[in-house]
Amino acid sequence: MLPFMWASQDKAFKSATAVMVNGATVFTITGGAIQILELLSVCVTANDGTLSTMQWQSVPTVGTATTITGATASLASATAGTTVALVPTALSTAPAISAAAAGGVQLGAPLTASHIIIKEGTLKLVIGVGSTTGTWYHCLRYSPMTPDSLVN
Repeated sequence: MLPFMWASQDKAFKSATAVMVNGATVFTITGGAIQILELLSVCVTANDGTLSTMQWQSVPTVGTATTITGATASLASATAGTTVALVPTALSTAPAISAAAAGGVQLGAPLTASHIIIKEGTLKLVIGVGSTTGTWYHCLRYSPMTPDSLVN
């Protein structure tokens, strides 16, 4: 009973820190679908003034790739400590940016909010105009839809 209890609990995963490049795979989902509870990107080293926007895309193992967010406002000149958070109200809603000057504080998704469910495959970045110059890492909190669902 204990392994099943662990398998069905909410989990979190943190990506490596890197420059955000269009089409980069950030997370791989295996074993079954997951429900995204929260998705947060954190700026580690500052971006320069180059315009760049960010979206998320689900690329299922079976099926068609689909963007699951709108594009953010420009991330040009984002400083270390800036955060970008998923706002799961619609698949076209842009993630929210919170500047480092505001502490990078984000409002977490309420328990009654919509959550995005994606199947096995990958979660990729869609970076508009040009890659970021600063480095970022991404945190995903999710609920597995099957006992075998995992993110790496």
